[in-house]
Amino acid sequence: MTEEKDAATGLRAVVALRRLAERLEAVHVADARARGWSWEQIGDALGLSKQAVHTKHGR
Repeated sequence: MTEEKDAATGLRAVVALRRLAERLEAVHVADARARGWSWEQIGDALGLSKQAVHTKHGR
């Protein structure tokens, strides 16, 4: 049972970290846009295409 609890705890931690990373990305993309960064610059910084970043964060 301990191994199952450890696995469940670990997987919940992964989900929490993913959610945190998504929130941090959104905050910093918004900040970069407010500072005049292009979608291409943001994509380069994140290792993504400008289209992928714009699709995800553009409004």
